[in-house]
Formats: sequence, structure tokens, C-alpha cells
Amino acid sequence: MHEHLSRLRAAAAAEIADAATEEALEAIRLRYLGRKGELNLLLRGLGALPPAIRPAMGALANTVKEEIAGALEARGTALGAETLMRAAGEQIDVTAPACRRPLGHVHPLRAAEDEIVDIFLSLGFDVAEGPEVEDDFHNFEALNIPADHPARDMHDTLYVEPGTNVLLRTHTSPVQIRVMRETQPPLRVVMPGTVYRRDDPDATHSPVFQQIEGLMVGEHVSFAELKGVLALFLQRLFGPATQLRFRPSFFPFTEPSAEVDMTCMRCGGAGESGCRVCKGSGWLEILGCGMVHPNVFRAVGYDPERVQGFAFGLGIDRIAMLQRGIEDLRLFYENDVRFLEQC
Repeated sequence: MHEHLSRLRAAAAAEIADAATEEALEAIRLRYLGRKGELNLLLRGLGALPPAIRPAMGALANTVKEEIAGALEARGTALGAETLMRAAGEQIDVTAPACRRPLGHVHPLRAAEDEIVDIFLSLGFDVAEGPEVEDDFHNFEALNIPADHPARDMHDTLYVEPGTNVLLRTHTSPVQIRVMRETQPPLRVVMPGTVYRRDDPDATHSPVFQQIEGLMVGEHVSFAELKGVLALFLQRLFGPATQLRFRPSFFPFTEPSAEVDMTCMRCGGAGESGCRVCKGSGWLEILGCGMVHPNVFRAVGYDPERVQGFAFGLGIDRIAMLQRGIEDLRLFYENDVRFLEQC
């Protein structure tokens, strides 16, 4: 046993001296001094030795254990000092300016949407949202759009599966249907959201764009109220000098219907020949509107003899383009940080 202890002492000393990391040092400690380490295994064998030499071997084993423990501690201290020295050579200048992580901001389309919604909230409107994947009833049938209408054609509408009535909504009007089927009048609500149409992208068209529609229904809602609401909305959005004109138009879900123009925000409606916004006309087409068609009320269970209402819709993308002087719609969807940081 004496020779075994001597070899163990020498081997442990050599391994401790070569240990380069604290992890390696801990592995050595467990191998020699752990509960199942080599030294403990030797100590368990002391009982088999002759009584005459047992005390001497026990004392030697304890001495070896203390020497190994001392060597481990000393090497651990040395390794800690080496770590501190390396850190001293890699000091951080705490007075240097910090590296700031760039912060994002609201996308210009979402910012335009928030501004529009805030105006209507101040006018007493609620906000409603609906699914972007719709069915034929909510997107077409309930809105008085007949089966042979061009909008139902696959060349105009993005169907999830050909031959089915599941599609990506072409406007936010289906939310109007859902709201009216769940709510009794009177009601005032605006419905923002993303809509989809089969369009080739160019400077003014995109297969994905943002829209917001409004709906007001009650017993005595009139076209005069429609004009008042839209005039107040556009004046708050573009300035108090903004004027409107209504041109007769056609939409399947409203009757009578109108296109709404507003005075050019750049030339103030003067119709300057060099105005690149209104092309010299002094007017900008901004939205469509009208009184809700009786067939729409019948589809949602309202009595068109008892209630009436108006609806309107506009493109959020166009509003954002006008506000920021942007001439290409595609810039909003390309996710170019250089462009978005300027908005």
C-alpha cells in the first residue's frame, strides 16, 4: 500500500500541475478525492491490513490526501490569477459611447390607419375586424353582388381553391355583414384591414392593400349625414380648407352611390397646370360611398322599411401616399429599411 500511495501522490501532483482550466482541476479532484475517488478506495482497504502497520498507513493516506487538496487549492488560485491578468489585458473602456440598437417605428400604412381610426372614434364610431379568408355569402351574395358579376371571376378574385366559395376577401365589406348580423341598429362602425385582389403590381396597384370602410345604420340616417361625416373626416385629415364634391356612381351594395373628390392638397384646388398631384384638375378622387341598398339589409335580417344607413370605403395606401408625397405604392411592401426610416 505504501508504494500505491506514493504512485498516487506523484500522479496527482503531475496532473494538477498540467491542469489548464478550472473544469480540468475539478475533474482531477473528483478522480482522487471524490466519494468514489482513488484515495477513498484505498482508505476502505485499511481494515484488511495487519494491525501493526494499519496506523502508519492511515497516517500516510491522510498526509497524501492533504497534499493533493493543498495542490488543488494552490493551482486553483494560480488559474484565477491568470484569468484576471488576461482580463486586465482586455479591459473595456466604460467611457466609450455605447452601441445603440436601432429602434423600429410604426409602419407608414399602420400610422395612416391609426390616424383615420382615431378620427372616427372621436365621431362616435366603433371599430370592428373580421377574417381575411371569407366565403361567397359574406363577400358577394349578402352585398347584392350577383353570381354573374365580374368580381366573382377567378381573374379578379383570389380563391383559396378553384371551384370553391372560399376566397381572400376583396374588400372589408364582409365585416359590415358580420356586424349587422350580430348587432341591432342603431350602429356606427369602421372596419380597417387587409384585402386582396388579383392585380399586377405597379405604381398604383397591388394584389395586397389596406382598406377601411364605415357603416352607419339607424331609423333616420340620411345622405346629408353621410356628407357631413365625410366632410368632417377629410377636413380633420387634410386640413380645414378641404372641400368635397360628390359624383354619381354605381356600387351593387349602395343606392344611390357616389364617388367623392376632395380639393387637391398641394395646389389647394386651384388646378395649377404644373401640379403633379391632381394633374391640373384641382380635384382628387378619394373614396366611394352611398346609402345601403335595401337588399343588403334584407340579407342581414334588417327591415329596409324601418331602417336606413350609409356606407363608405377608402384605400389606406392612397391616404398614406398623399400624406407623404409617395408616388409608388410598391415601396410600402418592399420592406426596404432605407425607405421606411424616412416615413
